[in-house]
Amino acid sequence: MNAIKWVQQTMLAAACLAVVHAADPIRIGVPVGLSGANSVVAPSVVQAAELAVEEINAKGGILGRKVELVVADDGSGAAGAQKAFDSLIFQKKVNALISMETSAARNAGLPIVTRGKTPFIYTSFYEGRSCNRYMFVNAWVPDQQVAPIVDYFMKSAKAKNFFLIGSDYAFGRGMLEFTKTYIGKKGGKVVGEEYLPMDGSDWTAVINKLKTAKPDAIITSTAGGAPNVTLTKQLRAAGITLPYGNLAVDEGTAKDMGADAEGIVISGSYLTNIDSAANKAFLAAMQKKFGANLKTPNDLSVPQYEAVYLYKAAVEKAGSTDAEKVIAALATVKVEGPRGSIQMNKQHHAPLTMYLGQVQKDGSIKLLESFKDVDPGAQCPNLK
Repeated sequence: MNAIKWVQQTMLAAACLAVVHAADPIRIGVPVGLSGANSVVAPSVVQAAELAVEEINAKGGILGRKVELVVADDGSGAAGAQKAFDSLIFQKKVNALISMETSAARNAGLPIVTRGKTPFIYTSFYEGRSCNRYMFVNAWVPDQQVAPIVDYFMKSAKAKNFFLIGSDYAFGRGMLEFTKTYIGKKGGKVVGEEYLPMDGSDWTAVINKLKTAKPDAIITSTAGGAPNVTLTKQLRAAGITLPYGNLAVDEGTAKDMGADAEGIVISGSYLTNIDSAANKAFLAAMQKKFGANLKTPNDLSVPQYEAVYLYKAAVEKAGSTDAEKVIAALATVKVEGPRGSIQMNKQHHAPLTMYLGQVQKDGSIKLLESFKDVDPGAQCPNLK
């Protein structure tokens, strides 16, 4: 009888433990630049993640478990990212990481992702060809974004000579290297290429070189946020009125720039004026939740919102939060979001509809052209 009771008690304890485990929240880590270069855009990213989690929890969570966000400031750089990733993965024990970051932060965090075997959805547009078994990307790469701007300037402004300006790190140099190659293939010429450190704010010397080079158009690739603001303000103050394409400005930052942003040509996978039921519902939900505190949804925050749903779909398909099962499912699942249908099935990247737009005086974006389901190209052909 004692043996039978012991077995019964053991089974009861195991059942109770299973119930407790099932009730544990699924924790999503969001390492993001609340300070540093990305501090201008990071609040909108966090808001988008908060809305997605609220909506999912209102409908029962994921596999019956509530979802919890754990946000950590990565300082927009490598050193901060190492601390944030390490804390989230090994101390906070998050089930996944979902966030936009600078390339410097991403590159510093990836070895920690590998060591922790943690699914990571990277939601920031970036310079491309960053490959890791645990990382999936639902934002654009140069193969999808550069051509519309260069082609537009060559056609509308008859531009042949281009001046390139960037932040001196992986994103800035990677984007402009791709741009330089593309300009050459199209018969154009790069007459100047200048960089400033990510935390640099005085563009005077660069602008003087630009004036001397006398280009037909300018294309810039600066760290998202503060460098975009300082460079544009100083270009305007210097009286530069050349056709200006920015590879890194999001719609929210453009609005924050005010009149300085007028005329900038951008290319991206999201604009607030996308005319779809899904986008209108998303914008309405964001307005309802955040009201006067709402940060303008943009091409950095919307992929964050959709990525939470991609992770949800992968976990539900896998039937588990087990990392290996989730990464096996991530390339196979699809979600319908504000940008349309998103699936990260192209070497851990996603085909995306791209939009070419121009910033207006009131900060809104005038749609010039759209390009449906643009392939990201060969990003990570050797991933298994």
